[in-house]
Amino acid sequence: MSHDTPDTRPTILVIDDAPEVLSQIYELLKERYRIKVSTTADSALRIAAEHPQPDLILLDVLMPSMDGYELCRWLKADEATRDIPVLFLTARSDVADESHGLSLGAVDYITKPISPPILLARVRTHLQLKAAADLLRERTALLEAEIARRDGGRERSS
Repeated sequence: MSHDTPDTRPTILVIDDAPEVLSQIYELLKERYRIKVSTTADSALRIAAEHPQPDLILLDVLMPSMDGYELCRWLKADEATRDIPVLFLTARSDVADESHGLSLGAVDYITKPISPPILLARVRTHLQLKAAADLLRERTALLEAEIARRDGGRERSS
């Protein structure tokens, strides 16, 4: 990619404490997406709030200091990061674990070892869904502003 052309590919933040997992995901996704990585919850929260924000977060459940569930709670509680879709990555395939992760606001759950075709398909799907949701939010804000502008004009004339 030329240095003159801005990279407009979607950005994915991958949060995992295992370097081999980060490396595998990076290799799988680097051609199609901009990849940012984090091995700790603290750096993940900072990266998630930076501009440009990630379009998608791949988050390991089992992390030291703060687990993925707690990190997801933090991301979803912050207005600046709550609309970023979170996909959990985990070796745990228990239905209760999946249910818990989804109840916290995650959009999907991918089990390890990672299946490359499944990861690629789910990343693509959730990026498309986020783009559609972002467009709806923008259009809604424009419509609300237009309605407010028109209502303001009506109040003055009556």
